This record gives sequence, structure tokens and C-alpha cells, in this order.
Amino acid sequence: MPREHHLMPYAATLLAIGLLSLMDALMKGASIAVGAYSALLLRSCLNLALIGPVWLAMRAGPTPPALRRLHVKRGFVVTAMALAFFWGIARMPLAEALALAFVAPIVALFLAALLLGERIERRAIVGSLAGLGGVVLIALTAENGGAGGHRQAGWGIVAVLVSAVLYAWNLVLQRQQALLAAPVEVATWQNLMLALILLGGAPWLLDWPGREAWLLIAGSGVLSLTGAMLFAWSYARAEAQALAPLEYTGFIWAVLFGWLFFAEGVRPPVLAGAALILVGCWIAGPRTRQRPEQSVA
Repeated sequence: MPREHHLMPYAATLLAIGLLSLMDALMKGASIAVGAYSALLLRSCLNLALIGPVWLAMRAGPTPPALRRLHVKRGFVVTAMALAFFWGIARMPLAEALALAFVAPIVALFLAALLLGERIERRAIVGSLAGLGGVVLIALTAENGGAGGHRQAGWGIVAVLVSAVLYAWNLVLQRQQALLAAPVEVATWQNLMLALILLGGAPWLLDWPGREAWLLIAGSGVLSLTGAMLFAWSYARAEAQALAPLEYTGFIWAVLFGWLFFAEGVRPPVLAGAALILVGCWIAGPRTRQRPEQSVA
């Protein structure tokens, strides 16, 4: 295969990470405008309208009951995870939020031990302590005030950390789900469950967006689906262990988009804390990795 073909999966992965980071920035703007609940509900409805017909056209038959239960379970986890994350990033800088979210791989190790009976190795404990040190450093030095006039940085940190824990659980469920369902089906059910769960609170919580917020929500929906499809393409053509480290370039995108859209700077303690978390992930991570299943944003 020509060298340029070997490089295409890496280019597609980098593009996907950039698009999903831009999606986070648009959702932050939408969450500031109408709240995380309204932005997430309307985005899930738009995404369902886009991906649902594709899945219906591809369906070979009814979804088995066991797979439906798995879709439903992950739907509740993803809903809580997304609400917490988007609520949190509306109250703190994007780069800080993403740095805190990097603890998810460490949390996933302990959830695998709890849910799957895997043994926790010493290096996982050492890596967790390093990651915890990074979280504490970012939390203790957080400024009391984020974008959009919010002064709830502490609660934003709590929300992002809760989201990171739920994301780690989501990874465990996602691995089980991907063994049984195609990416289009997973994306359809995810957005269907988000819409159904959130619709219950619409009479009291829905804040109908104006034109600018609608554009942010619609744009984030298209970006999330496009990023997911790019990931699916690239992970089918290159080893996951080679592509996975590219995920950390999301921090660079978060710095860029935070600066462009919200005039957010990056403080030295945040860089130090992010470095500690990344070192912790490297120490704790398995030396022989299995191919992870594809995420659907």
C-alpha cells in the first residue's frame, strides 16, 4: 500500500478529533444560551432525524431483546454523562474541562475490576495517584469564573469529573454493545434514548432557542455524526494502539477553540495538571492493548 494510504487513517483520526472538539465548543455556546438540557435534547432529536432513516433502511430485522436492554442501559448512562459534561463546560474553560476528562481511562481500569473482575495491577494504582494529583492541581487553582459570566467553576469541575466516571462506564458498555450491533444502529439508539429520556422534562425545562443557538445546536449535531463516521473509517484501517494516542491532541483543539470562541487563556497549573493526568494514563495503561470499539458521539 502506498505511504499516503498508510497516513490516511491518521489524518482522518486527527480530523475527527478536531471536529468533535469544535462540536464541544458549539455545545458550550448553546449550553450558555439555552442550558445544557435544551441544547442536548434538541441536538439528539436532530441527530435522530439524520441517522434514524439510514438505520431503518439498513435493518435486517427486529432488535433482539438482550441487545435492546443494552441499548437502553447505555442510553441512560450516555444521557447523564452528556448532561454533566455540557453543563460543566458552560461553567469552566474548555481546556480545563478536557484535561479533567482525561482521567476517564484511569477510572475505566477500576470499573473493569469492579464490573468484569479484572485484577488491578500496581502500576494502575501508581498511575491513578499521578492522575489524581493532576486533578487536584487543576481544581485547587481553578479561577472563580468561567465563560459567559458564570461563577460556578467548582461545580463545573464536579460535573466534568462525574461525566468522566460515567464515560468510563460507557466504555465498558460500548465494548459489549459493539460486539452485537453496527455503528449506525448504536448511533441511532443512542440518540433515540437521549431524546426519549430528556423529553420527559421538556414541559418544564425546555428553553426554545433563538436563531443563533439553533445554528450552534444543528452544527454540533452534524459535527458529532461526522466525527463518529470518520472514527469508524480510520479504526477499520489502522491499529487502535497507533491511533488512540492521537486523542490527546484534543487538548490542543480545546485550547484553540476556547481562545477563539470564548477568549479563554490557559494557566500554567492547568498545563502541569494535564501533564500529570497524561503521565498517569500512560503508567496505568496496559502495555498490550486490545482494539477498542468505536465511539459514537
